[in-house]
Amino acid sequence: MGLFSRDPNKKLKKAYQQTMEKAMHALRNGDVRENARLVAEAEKIRVQIEAGS
Repeated sequence: MGLFSRDPNKKLKKAYQQTMEKAMHALRNGDVRENARLVAEAEKIRVQIEAGS
């Protein structure tokens, strides 16, 4: 690995964090269906992150 090697999962990790944050806000606003949809989407991203590790 070089000094400036990039983490291939960096974008996926950021997308996962943003999706989970959106899910949290949806739940706080009382939108349980949107929360469930976003959590499911985040779990798909998490699986991709784990597959790439």
